[in-house]
Amino acid sequence: MIDIHSLTFAYPHASPLFENFSLSLARGETWAILGPSGCGKTSLLYLLAGLRLPGDGTIQIDGELLARPRPRSGLILQDYGLLPWSTVRENVELGLRVRKFYGPDGKHTPGNYLPKDNVDHWLDRLGLGEVMDKFPAQISGGQRQRTAIARTLVLEPDLLLMDEPFSSLDAVTRGDLQDLTLSLCVEQKLTLVIVTHAIEEAVALGGKILLLGNAPNRNARVFGNPNAGKSGQVHHALCDLLWKEMQHETA
Repeated sequence: MIDIHSLTFAYPHASPLFENFSLSLARGETWAILGPSGCGKTSLLYLLAGLRLPGDGTIQIDGELLARPRPRSGLILQDYGLLPWSTVRENVELGLRVRKFYGPDGKHTPGNYLPKDNVDHWLDRLGLGEVMDKFPAQISGGQRQRTAIARTLVLEPDLLLMDEPFSSLDAVTRGDLQDLTLSLCVEQKLTLVIVTHAIEEAVALGGKILLLGNAPNRNARVFGNPNAGKSGQVHHALCDLLWKEMQHETA
């Protein structure tokens, strides 16, 4: 689904985060991006979202060159990105209202290819029906994250990009939302790419784990994880391996 070819990227007046970096992600896979602070995790996610553009090289999604945000990519941020003056329902409706105004490509009229209005379905599916008339400040962190997820799924994405979405939540809520995310990916046939700084979360969610090192990143170091989404002791060995690899990178 995603082909990154010879990617080079740097912010102005800074050293490159990526140099001649290549990676392929297949449709329906779940990927976790892990690495030390400043290695380029979030920057890579923004590149996949079309919010940043490569200095050199290309990113293709479904064979099309990515040159701007695409309609079927959903991005969920660490701080949820909710409008504080809008209710839960209004926040869930936001993307659909914007899409109707601009059209799915952001500049043309909508035509006949808008997602259906399925706001009520996702409010119910994510357990938000009882709080849909409340404002973000009046609900819990878990409910705010569910609102952000619902707002994204209303737009019927095929690619879900998440930037440390559960880092501020308590352990129980975090675990529940991790399980929900994986089940939604299977149910909706989503490709998932999630940035995290937590090794345990990467192993819990990523069927494949991309470990980035100190910049510039040139080689994609990918660890297979067939036990993603499964509970038990099977994760310990991979967590230990990733921990040692990250220690080596930051040494």
